[in-house]
Amino acid sequence: MTYSNPVRRGFYPDPSVIRVGGDFYMVNSSFQYFPCIPISHSKDMVHWETVGHAITNPDYIDLSGILDSRGIWAPDIFHDEKNGVFYITATIRLNDWENPARKQIIMSSDRPEGPYSKPVWLDINNIDPSLFFDDDGRKYIITAKAATAYELNDQCTKVISGPKVVWGGTGERCAEGPHIMKHGGYYYAILAEGGTGYGHGINVARSKELFGKYEECPYNPVMRQLDPEKPLQRAGHGKLVDDPNGDWWAFYLCGRRNLGNYTTLGRESALDPVTWTDDGWFLINDGKGPSETRTAPKLPAFKGEPENFYDDFDSDKLNLEWEFVRNPSAKHISLNGEKPSCLRLYTAPGAMCDAGAKNILVHRESEFKYTADTVLEFEPQDGTRVGMTCYYSTATYIRFNVTKRKNKKILELVVNQNRGEFVTAETEIPRGKIFLRIKTDRQTRTFLYSTDGKSYKELGTVTPCTFLCDEGVPEDRKRHTGTMVGVFAHSDGAKVPADFDYFKIEC
Repeated sequence: MTYSNPVRRGFYPDPSVIRVGGDFYMVNSSFQYFPCIPISHSKDMVHWETVGHAITNPDYIDLSGILDSRGIWAPDIFHDEKNGVFYITATIRLNDWENPARKQIIMSSDRPEGPYSKPVWLDINNIDPSLFFDDDGRKYIITAKAATAYELNDQCTKVISGPKVVWGGTGERCAEGPHIMKHGGYYYAILAEGGTGYGHGINVARSKELFGKYEECPYNPVMRQLDPEKPLQRAGHGKLVDDPNGDWWAFYLCGRRNLGNYTTLGRESALDPVTWTDDGWFLINDGKGPSETRTAPKLPAFKGEPENFYDDFDSDKLNLEWEFVRNPSAKHISLNGEKPSCLRLYTAPGAMCDAGAKNILVHRESEFKYTADTVLEFEPQDGTRVGMTCYYSTATYIRFNVTKRKNKKILELVVNQNRGEFVTAETEIPRGKIFLRIKTDRQTRTFLYSTDGKSYKELGTVTPCTFLCDEGVPEDRKRHTGTMVGVFAHSDGAKVPADFDYFKIEC
């Protein structure tokens, strides 16, 4: 059996993976999205399913004023085998004007999927935390810059000493994403260096003592894409894990090129084998950079999430693959309640270009080609907007929605390419249900509608959609997420119900 990279497809950056028996658990950055920090489970390391989130209580963290690509950065999951406790730590990246702009959070649970405790905030103004428990029982949180250690108390709720540099890195720029592991009598310091864009990579050093002199690996970088034309780029920020057979593997982030150096789907999670050299170093994929396809681990078959997505909203809980853009407003949402087997969103004050806007519910795009469908029942009032969206940030998105203008029910297609909104197409539609469809083919997105769910008309096409990615707006430097597709309900003040009967994605 073979697999293709990435194995966790779509906006799943900064992977941290642990093994507990025959089960693997992964966490990823979620930035401004809520619930925070998706937790995924697998038995074969290739196929994954979302089983929870580290933060599901909106009272635990307020992202409502967080700017794009701030919020939750680079989480790490850790299992204390001695006490049976699972920990998740992450950076909370606050807005630029806040001082300090970075703090760390840490939470715990007796189950890997949660629920987790209310986060404890640590005043450490760095990024990319990970946990390391030494053989002498001392517990550390390791953060950038490079690999810097702070000792924690036994409950991992308070810093008791530090900072103290473990390893300063090779001298490449942006030394971050640190992990410390112990193997064969050595402490290995693993760093992401070179920046999180093209040229990203993983470098390693080792020492016999945690705070001893570190020897750089002669095979550095142990992971980097050196061919700019290959489909997988931006490979770095990794962590090692062994499987039940005693084989070693590395999970790391990467990005798939979409008709040029545009990683529309965001940074994703990839898997490659690790080999240990005779002189005690390790290489990822034999130092060849990220593999596109290769032989799968010899582990039990695991189904994971289907490639396609379908939610009929028959449950009273949202599918775990959904994310809100920032904290949701509970008073504006009803699931399988007021309208059975429907998601009811009430229009909430705000516009999509506003960081305070509520009720944007999205799903990660996982492939360059897909079709997304929904059916909407909504009678608009002046200043209300309900429909579908292809969403990257408050500055770059497409909305495809029903509104009211001059006493007419209008279906409009609106684009924001970091230059403000402009209407590219619109048409009057009759009262009653409207079926909406988005067809995405790499950098082209086509928007269609139907009144009967059978015969569709095209409202408009947007191409090229290079603005929907990290690299598409060079003047906007904080772009670290990925493009999402979903639904929304906004207004200039009125609260009007809108009912979605289903939502599906077919790749």
